[in-house]
Amino acid sequence: MTALYRIDSTSADIARAFNARAGADPWAGGQIAPGGFAPVVTAGRDFIAGPRPAGKQLTARIVPRVWGVPPPGPASTEAGYGVLTVRNADSPFWIGNLRNAEFRCLVPATAFLVPGKGRDRDGRRLRHWVGCADQPLFALAGVWKDSEVPSFALLTCPPNDVLQMAGRDAMPTILPANPEARDLWLHGDWPRARQLIRPYSAAMMTVR
Repeated sequence: MTALYRIDSTSADIARAFNARAGADPWAGGQIAPGGFAPVVTAGRDFIAGPRPAGKQLTARIVPRVWGVPPPGPASTEAGYGVLTVRNADSPFWIGNLRNAEFRCLVPATAFLVPGKGRDRDGRRLRHWVGCADQPLFALAGVWKDSEVPSFALLTCPPNDVLQMAGRDAMPTILPANPEARDLWLHGDWPRARQLIRPYSAAMMTVR
């Protein structure tokens, strides 16, 4: 899976594209690495567990969160940052949050980094930026958790042909380029929302 992605758009651009409220979010564009803050779009109540009050739906808004959810218990990761991805949506660590739309979020991106199989003339491993031809600014499916830090993780799915050729065994879940899919991830029931966790069309990928 990727350990670096880009958002070459401002918070105002993200707000317009995802029909969200930008507020005072300062994002001006750039790269996001593990342990770094990034803008995510949520329609949940920050830091408040439990279902939404009946009949109420909050406006989607941009919230800065750290990429990497602290692992459960006393465990730690070798790299020193939290859990970056959700590979098993049925894991007890994630399923409660995923079933509750409060905790699902959209993670804006314009490209994500994928290590290649070969090496350049200096012996360094090749790296490729992967994007979407049909949506220059796209949404990755994400989930956030209540913890000591305001964090999030990315949902993964099996790789499409492009990612398989790069030697990847998983890819981030890219949501379709329509408002209905984004609304479903933010507001829908889990049986329907989880159907969005699938490989993106390889024909729609750009690699550079």
